[in-house]
Amino acid sequence: MSRRQKLLTRFLGKPKDFTYDELAVLLRGYGYREMKSGRTSGSQSAFIDENTKHIIRLHKPHPGKILKRYQLDDIERELRRKGFLP
Repeated sequence: MSRRQKLLTRFLGKPKDFTYDELAVLLRGYGYREMKSGRTSGSQSAFIDENTKHIIRLHKPHPGKILKRYQLDDIERELRRKGFLP
């Protein structure tokens, strides 16, 4: 099983310790890149698919890097809607 497949399996399992960095790696595998909106972007984060211009926005977790369950659910819903997940 590839690293990407293991990460996807972990993501779909909705672990309580899934990190923002793991999400960034997962989304990059689907062609998304993280958008940096200047010095004032703060804790808002966005990932854009360059081909379709689809944007996934989320609040960057702080002070830790652990994502909340609702964030994982929202991202899974978006990936399913775009056809990346069955």
